[in-house]
Amino acid sequence: MNHSLAHTDSYNHHTPQDKPEDVVIATFYHFTDFPDFESKREALLTFCHFQKLKGTILIASEGVNATVSGSREGIDALLAHLRADERFSTLIHKESVLDYQPFERMKVRLKKEIVGMGVAGVNSAAVTGHHVPPQEWDALITQPGMLLVDTRNDYEVEMGSFEGAINPHTNSFREFPAWCEANLDIHRDKKVAMFCTGGVRCEKASSYLVEQGFEVFQLDGGILNYFEKTKNASNKWHGDCFVFDERVAVTPDLKPSNATICPSCNTPFTSDEIKLGSCEYGVKCSQCLHDGK
Repeated sequence: MNHSLAHTDSYNHHTPQDKPEDVVIATFYHFTDFPDFESKREALLTFCHFQKLKGTILIASEGVNATVSGSREGIDALLAHLRADERFSTLIHKESVLDYQPFERMKVRLKKEIVGMGVAGVNSAAVTGHHVPPQEWDALITQPGMLLVDTRNDYEVEMGSFEGAINPHTNSFREFPAWCEANLDIHRDKKVAMFCTGGVRCEKASSYLVEQGFEVFQLDGGILNYFEKTKNASNKWHGDCFVFDERVAVTPDLKPSNATICPSCNTPFTSDEIKLGSCEYGVKCSQCLHDGK
């Protein structure tokens, strides 16, 4: 078996195609059987440092989940390095380009799960819902009787979501299984469509619900892939999409929005709130203004 993740000297040279100042952001996840993940951490971190990459890579026995930024050559080298291990040979990534570096340092973290749900026995490498291409998503979610569930946290949903989506009002993904037990068990006869930012939470959530007996459909590649492929032409999406980097949120054309993080409570607030004057950009959100914080 070719488990080349351990080798730090196997990288490819590429001819740059972006401007020198461009920073490429690559996001990816891959579920696979990865029992030796702990032994790969130091070599992977060394490789990323050599390529001058920044961001975070989470590795666990169930796979990898990452957002990494750097030069065109560095990102290409990392992806080639990972895919050289046959367990990650089919890894799919998404890219965006910025004119600044959104991360301060490079981290490779050992985790129990690459996305924490806290339910033992969920095998997303073996069981998931039906993956629905972005181009077919609008037709699916408008089917009569379809339950459309946003698997993201409440503060993310508040920034934007699909029309008619159910907000579970969770503070973390670990609360999602309990919400399902309390709210979805009575709807076992209905089909469930779910979505998240990049797809990884849906892989875990759909596996959990399929094992509970639900028929589940998930947006392939998540909201960001939907934006890329459809440009939100049908206007089924309303608002911005929260992302976990210095951009805070992106618009449906994948440009950074003017959303910001409240320095008082660390909660994001939207461009609409800023436009309406209920928040002070870069100062306080409406709740902190109201509370006098």
